[in-house]
Amino acid sequence: MPELTDEQPSGGEAAGALTAGCLLLLVLVADVAAALLVAIVLAARGLGRRDSESGQTATSVPPPDWAPVLSFGALALTVGVTAVILLRIGHHVIGAVQLTLCVFLAVHTLGYWP
Repeated sequence: MPELTDEQPSGGEAAGALTAGCLLLLVLVADVAAALLVAIVLAARGLGRRDSESGQTATSVPPPDWAPVLSFGALALTVGVTAVILLRIGHHVIGAVQLTLCVFLAVHTLGYWP
């Protein structure tokens, strides 16, 4: 009777894929939460700015608003640092997804540049 221990597949590959999938999900949820935080801060700032603009005259030029540039820039930097860390610890697919998000955020940030 053949021994079954030689024919059993190792669970290391499945556990590695499960860990990578859970890590990707965790990182993406954290990125979405950070993006929602930036959106809430910018929306609250926009509401405050709208109320303060009612007292300005038509000839005065409002100062440039650096809040979107700084907010999206900080978010892009955070995502980029997370991508580099993930690439260095060996999660290449997750790091590539994070790097893609970082580039997208950087381009979006440049769109808000005054």
